[in-house]
Amino acid sequence: MKRFILIFLVLISTLVIFSIDNQYFNEEFKRSFFFFWEQANINEKSSGYGLIRDRYPGNPNVASIASTGYGLAAIPIGIEKGWISYEEGYTRVNKTLDTLLNLKNIRGFFYHFLDINTGKRIWNSEISTIDTSILLCGVLTAGEYFGGEIKEKAEKLYKNVNWKMFVDKSTNYFYMAFYPEKGFSGKWDFYAEQLMMYILAAGSPTYPINEDVYYSFKRHEGNYKSKKFIHSWFGSLFTYQYSHAWIDFRNKKDKLGVDWFENSVNASIANYNYCVDLSNKFKSFSKDRWGLSACDSPNGYNGLFGAPPSGYNNKQHKVDGTIATSAALGSIVFTPDLSLKALNAFYKISGLVGKYGLKNAFNLDKNWIANDYIGIDKGIILLMFANYENEFVWKLFNKNQYIKNGLKRLEIQ
Repeated sequence: MKRFILIFLVLISTLVIFSIDNQYFNEEFKRSFFFFWEQANINEKSSGYGLIRDRYPGNPNVASIASTGYGLAAIPIGIEKGWISYEEGYTRVNKTLDTLLNLKNIRGFFYHFLDINTGKRIWNSEISTIDTSILLCGVLTAGEYFGGEIKEKAEKLYKNVNWKMFVDKSTNYFYMAFYPEKGFSGKWDFYAEQLMMYILAAGSPTYPINEDVYYSFKRHEGNYKSKKFIHSWFGSLFTYQYSHAWIDFRNKKDKLGVDWFENSVNASIANYNYCVDLSNKFKSFSKDRWGLSACDSPNGYNGLFGAPPSGYNNKQHKVDGTIATSAALGSIVFTPDLSLKALNAFYKISGLVGKYGLKNAFNLDKNWIANDYIGIDKGIILLMFANYENEFVWKLFNKNQYIKNGLKRLEIQ
């Protein structure tokens, strides 16, 4: 009898733990979706219809082309989860694609930041290769889901992009940006979040790149109490996540033997280990609270936050005790147990959860919690949660023939 009671109590305990995880997971999942649904321009008389805010509640008139890309991928998720109807989602996507087809661009590439009402360039922002790539991933995801005229419009946007124009022929590196006032700027010479760009470009039926562009960027290895992996310059966790939100790299290697999925697993573990090691120095960090990535901070937005390895000497990353909530959660497919524990820990921090779930960041040493939600950070949470739950975005996006062609051309099989 005592043994039966003990087994019963263990089962009840397990169910309680699962229900708590499930409660927070579903709440964050749903609230993240509604950021994209509610923070879009839905004025049908506006030339910026469908564009989605870069952040909320800050900068109410500024849309981000990348946030819009995440938002387009969010709509199929919302339909399948029953949060919106098919008809609502279809109409929103269809009209948003019309907006995009009419936006000013340069050889198919779009400006990073736009006026949400007019669709015009704002802040003298750059034509961005990576943000356009994120947009196109969202566009193609929606095209695969809805088919028909939406797929036709999605493919038109994709085929318009002249990838070759944005490659520096002397180095085979993609340029990061273009400014009408001063020309090209920056180069993707080091590993980061740009893997999607090579696959999109290699699969293009109109302006395909040579595979040498993919195999030319620097692959520098390092580790931090983890297996060695190819790391990004600042060690920000988002750099190991964004391309993986769309492309299923599991059980794939390129011709150099690189497994990008395992690479991100090791990068996530290194980020976690570094945070744990700093838990005696910063109140924000603990065995359950972790995640260093570009985010808001008590001193403003900082794109240098990250963990070692970084640069060539492990001195390029910055840390001030600020944790980005999207960092651990965006790694849920790589480190599910650690990420779910972080989710539970984050939801217990007073003031960190609001209208759209977890706010961007927190710093317990400064008694500071971010005021804003940032679109790209809510986006990586949303899409990775969908992949963790049932591989939804992976299955949808990787059905696309151009993505299949891109992977094949780059010999990532």
